[in-house]
Amino acid sequence: MSASELSTVRPATGGATDALRRSNLATVLGMVHRDGALTRSDLTRLTGLNRSTVGDLVAELQGLGLVEVDEAHVAPGRAGRPSPLVKVSDGVAAVAVNPEVDAVIVGLVGLGGRVLKRVRIETASARSAAETVTLASAGIAGMLAGETRVRIAGIGVAVPGQVRLSDGMVREATHFGWVDEPLAAMLGAATGLRVWAANAAVLGLRAESAFGAGRGVDDLVYMIGGASGVGGGVISGGRLLTGAAGYAGEFGHTFVRSDGRDCSCGSRGCLEAEVTQAELLASVGLASSDAARLGDALEASDDPAAVEIAARDYAYLRIACRNAVNVFNPSVLVLGGFLAALYRGARAHDAADLLEEVVHSSRDGVEIREAALGTDQMLIGAAELVFADLISDPARALAGAA
Repeated sequence: MSASELSTVRPATGGATDALRRSNLATVLGMVHRDGALTRSDLTRLTGLNRSTVGDLVAELQGLGLVEVDEAHVAPGRAGRPSPLVKVSDGVAAVAVNPEVDAVIVGLVGLGGRVLKRVRIETASARSAAETVTLASAGIAGMLAGETRVRIAGIGVAVPGQVRLSDGMVREATHFGWVDEPLAAMLGAATGLRVWAANAAVLGLRAESAFGAGRGVDDLVYMIGGASGVGGGVISGGRLLTGAAGYAGEFGHTFVRSDGRDCSCGSRGCLEAEVTQAELLASVGLASSDAARLGDALEASDDPAAVEIAARDYAYLRIACRNAVNVFNPSVLVLGGFLAALYRGARAHDAADLLEEVVHSSRDGVEIREAALGTDQMLIGAAELVFADLISDPARALAGAA
């Protein structure tokens, strides 16, 4: 994924060809999708296109049902003729799926990163890829039952494992015991919809970069913890670092303890083996479905055993963050999921600064932020897989949508 996929598409230049028109449609739709409602005069200024061209592009997107236009809009504090306000339509959405070891989460996400519906299907334990597809398909069918006003552009899947982007093949998801599972193809066959899949943590980063705590940040380290472990990603110089095969960002397998626990990856002492959501939840008496309340519970807890567990886990998190900041030199470190909860809870009990042991020059000016999108970040990121295809060529993508 290049910087162009993390930011607004730039307008093309050249002759008035069909390729130019598609590129300019993508530019306008991408801006409204990521930046929110914009006036037609704003779009003219931001794209550098002339007013009539922007008007034609907006009219075409409106005809496709992708944007809505308020012709009578007058910007506050501005005199003169009104400039129509362009915003994304509610008529097109993506289905997002996030399988975890304790649940399958299914959502309906609209353009602009808006989660419209969310269903959590609890499961007793990790399951096969086929069982996951069955659960996800049932959840999707139930969620879409009676939903006649929305066209579904496709399905995006946030997988807690290594995923080949070209075809959605899950090469390895150790917490599920999956190896070389064609998850995207299986879900497509079950639902009749186009399906994209990618690593969940990378998609969380993508969501936070487009709509959340990482918006507008060119040098960013993102780390997230969930029921299936710890992952993350890095943006450097405005570009996502993917590695040779797209598997970069596995912060869960940062080495933090020499005599540590066995990890599902086959090693020992990895961050995600030492610091788990299940153990933190149990320490404050919460179930997995209550993970969104973990931060508040850790902050409020005065149970010595819970405080001790949080302090121990926070020490391991400090090691992982020290390594990440020393290596990548970000301006912002974003923590999501139970890692954000752990950070908040430990700091409430006077724990040391998270980056205190980072090389001074690298630490200087680094801002620590909690992920802004909460439990929605994986769903929003998964939907971005679908919307990237939609935005790149709206008419073609909708022609193949349900």
